[in-house]
Amino acid sequence: MTARPIFRPFSAAVAAASLASCAGYEMGGRKPASLAGVDHLAVPMMVNDTQHPRAEALATSAVTQALVRDGTYRVAAIDRADAVLEATLERIDYDVVRGSRFDTLLAEEFRNTVTIDWQLRDAADPTRILARGSANGASQLFRDSNLQTARNNALNEALENAADSLVSRIADSF
Repeated sequence: MTARPIFRPFSAAVAAASLASCAGYEMGGRKPASLAGVDHLAVPMMVNDTQHPRAEALATSAVTQALVRDGTYRVAAIDRADAVLEATLERIDYDVVRGSRFDTLLAEEFRNTVTIDWQLRDAADPTRILARGSANGASQLFRDSNLQTARNNALNEALENAADSLVSRIADSF
C-alpha cells in the first residue's frame, strides 16, 4: 500500500498565498507623478535667513546626505541635473521645555526647532517649479556649562530631521 501525498496540494496553496501577498509591492521610493522624469538633483548652498553663522553649510550638507541615504535621486552638478533644489534656512528657534525645580526661571531643557523652505525647479526651464514646501526638524538639549556648544550639537540633529522630512516629501510624496 502506497501513502498518498496529501502535502502536495497544501504546499502548492501555501506557495501561491505567499506570492500573492507580495503583489503590488515595490522596492524603493515612489516618486510623485510630477517628478517622474527627475533622476538627478543639484543641491546648491542654501540661503541662511538666521543669525546662526555657517548654518547654511550644515543644512545643505544634511539635505545632501539625506538624499544619498534615501537613494531615490542622485546628487549631481547643476549642468548634469534634471532639477535644482533651492532652499532657505528660515528659522532656528529655541524654546524652554523644562525649568529647574528650584528656580522656574532657570531653563534646564530646550527644544531646538528649524524650518527650511524649499522649491524644486526644473533645470532645463528654471521658471518651472516642480514642487515646493517647508520642512521642520526638532531636537532636545539640556543646559550645559557651555550652552553654545550644546545648541550647536543639537542644531545638527534638528537639521538632519528637517532634511529627512524634505527628502521624504520629494521622494515618497509624504
